[in-house]
This record gives sequence, C-alpha cells and structure tokens, in this order.
Amino acid sequence: MAAATRSLRGVALGDAFGETWFFRPAEQLRWQLDERLVPQGPWQWTDDTAMAVSLYRALREHGRVVQDDLADRFAAAYTADPYRNYGPSMHGVLKAIGEGEPWESVTAAQFDGQGSWGNGAAMRVAPLGAWFAADLDRVVTEASRSAVVTHAHPEATAGAVAVAVAAALAVRGAPAEELLPQVAARTPDGEVAARLRLLTQRPFARDPRWIAGEVGSGALISAPDTVPYAVWCAARHLDDLTEALWATVSAGGDMDTTCAIAGGIVAARTGLDAVPDEWLKACEPLPAL
Repeated sequence: MAAATRSLRGVALGDAFGETWFFRPAEQLRWQLDERLVPQGPWQWTDDTAMAVSLYRALREHGRVVQDDLADRFAAAYTADPYRNYGPSMHGVLKAIGEGEPWESVTAAQFDGQGSWGNGAAMRVAPLGAWFAADLDRVVTEASRSAVVTHAHPEATAGAVAVAVAAALAVRGAPAEELLPQVAARTPDGEVAARLRLLTQRPFARDPRWIAGEVGSGALISAPDTVPYAVWCAARHLDDLTEALWATVSAGGDMDTTCAIAGGIVAARTGLDAVPDEWLKACEPLPAL
C-alpha cells in the first residue's frame, strides 16, 4: 500500500504539472520549458488522477481488480465531477455505465467494435503496478483486467501492462538500464511492445524530443503513441522525479498524461520527498483516500 500511495501521489503531481503547460503559444512554451520557469499554481489534476484514485480505492477495498466494482467507481467519479478533461469517448462510456449499461458491451462497441486504444488505461495504472510489485505475473494479469473496463482494444491493454510493470520494477529496485528491456519482455506483442523494443536501443543521452520524434509523445492520444515515450523518460530519471517530469514535458504532446505516467512510475520508487516545496504547494491535493 505504501508504494501504491507514493505512486498515486506521483500520478497526481505529474498530471497537474503537465496540464499547466497547455494552451500557451508555441514560442512561449518552448522558451519557458528551456528556461525551466515553473508555472504559478494552483495546478489542477485531470481525469488521469481521478481514475487513478478510483483504482487505488478499489485495490484498498478488495486487494484485486473486481471489474464490475471498478466500472461503477469510474462512472460514479465521472458523474460527481465530469469536468476533469475526460477524453471524448470516455464521456459516452462513463455516462452509459452510470446509467446501468454493462461495461463489457459499452467498451466493446467503441470505434466500430474495435474498442478504444487510447492512453486512458495506461495513465491511471501505475499505482496498481506498485501494489502488486512482489509478483510481476500478477501485475500483468491485474493491469489487463483494469484496462478492459474502459478500453477494449489490445493495444490499450498492452499500454496498461507496460506502465504497471514499469512501476513494479521501479519499486523492486531495477536498474534504469534494465527497466525498458524487462518492460518490453512482459508487454503483449503489438505496436506498444514494438516501440518499447525500439527504445531499448536508444541511450538515455538522447534528447527526449528526439525520442518523441521516433515514437510519439501522446499527440494522437493512443497507447502506442504515448506509453513508450513516457516509460523511456521515467527510466531515464528513475531516481529523480523532478528531472523525470521536466524531461517528459519537454517534448509536448499529451503532457498531462505522459507526465502522469512517468510520475507514477518514478514516485513508486522515490516518493515525493525530493520534490521542491513550491511544486507540492502548487499541486491540487488528492481527495481523502
């Protein structure tokens, strides 16, 4: 539970930090990032954190993913606060579940029956990986079960598995250079896994913007376009949460989500103790857990 709590706090911090950089002129954004000008608070977190909180609470109550319960929690959190920048498809999914439709049929019907391959299952799952860190097989199983409640496409599941395994390995003390190969080895085969394998060959000396040019940084809001980059950034700064978030945000893209993912992975290992007080005061507090 302690590791999962650390990870959840990292998700919230990364989510809120990344969200602050949207809606700025491109030249201003680039200059402020290059100069590392910390945005003024308050920083508000988004659906990434809202859904991670629901997942965390479900694990505290059941010790495992109970899919019907998790779907109900997601829907209830959405109904209570729908203005957290949920993705367009999630508005329909969570409304339908909240109105009593079975989550299996709702999620399977998305995108002409293919299911969503968005990054929403990955953005919330790092605390789950930290929770089950002692058993990597269990991490894969539980992450998969958590993903399909809202995202039925196999790539979305693969993205969730990759992030959860990365968080588990961070808790277990895996060396930074071993994290990506181990994550890639446990990620179901497909585009997410292929891009992770590609990044195992990219040294951490590379600029994150260069990496984003190869695999994306979330501009397409898909798991393949988001997860490999965020995991690489986390591995690059596996013992320094602040540096991990600066690196992750530097490439733009879906910044709240890439930073939520990286933050959840790194904080599972480091906690928030070394994060500047200025950041912690700016970040919106989590609700009671």
